[in-house]
Amino acid sequence: MKKLLLISTVAVAFIAGCTQESQNKISRSIQNWTGTNGVLDIYAGSKLVKRFIKIDKLSTAYGTDDAKPRPYRYGYGYDDKNFNYRRDPGEKKVYFEFSDYSTSYIFYENDGK
Repeated sequence: MKKLLLISTVAVAFIAGCTQESQNKISRSIQNWTGTNGVLDIYAGSKLVKRFIKIDKLSTAYGTDDAKPRPYRYGYGYDDKNFNYRRDPGEKKVYFEFSDYSTSYIFYENDGK
């Protein structure tokens, strides 16, 4: 029991000592391994204007020459045209991009709908 407590304490201290970006990378690698069922809602003001479903991850774009992060994210998901959280006939898997600066969005995991 003491070993388990010691291992848990060391793990918590390690994660707490990581930068926020390192913690995000660890979290993303765990999510990529376990799989997700992400939903991305895009808003214009307070109105929902676009929804993508069945997203496994969002990625941050990096520059080709300088490898610095770019101010947009991208991914693949199904265009949920009628906002019902289901892939209906005619709703195809698409590539999408959105800006971190000018896009109002919420990304969350769908809990089984």
